[in-house]
Amino acid sequence: MNTLDQESIIGVTALLVHAAKIDEKYSENEKKLIREFIKSYLKDDNIEEILKKAEELEHNSNQLLNFTNSIKKSTVEVKSDIIEHLWKIIISDNLVDQYESNLMRRICGLIYFPDKMSAEIKLKLQNDK
Repeated sequence: MNTLDQESIIGVTALLVHAAKIDEKYSENEKKLIREFIKSYLKDDNIEEILKKAEELEHNSNQLLNFTNSIKKSTVEVKSDIIEHLWKIIISDNLVDQYESNLMRRICGLIYFPDKMSAEIKLKLQNDK
């Protein structure tokens, strides 16, 4: 399932950082969830380095498209995994605001991921909490 190269992982991580920051609260818990995403794709120990690069990339870019292009070509399983990680971050503070919902709809559209599947993932995560 781990079909993302390191550059794509940095891009997806930047997207996760963006999702975490959209409510203007970038918490340690969100950073922990982002580190877990990186760890699930890269088993080596440069997780902090990847997170740092992703935070810089997110800070210097206001275009979601940059981050979604590599995901678009991925399998449904990889897309589903990424959407799940995004939802984990968004619901980690037990509050989903309109900006976060809008972000998820936009990302799903950009990577050709069905809204219905995204909603099912969100519901499952909320029920598991």
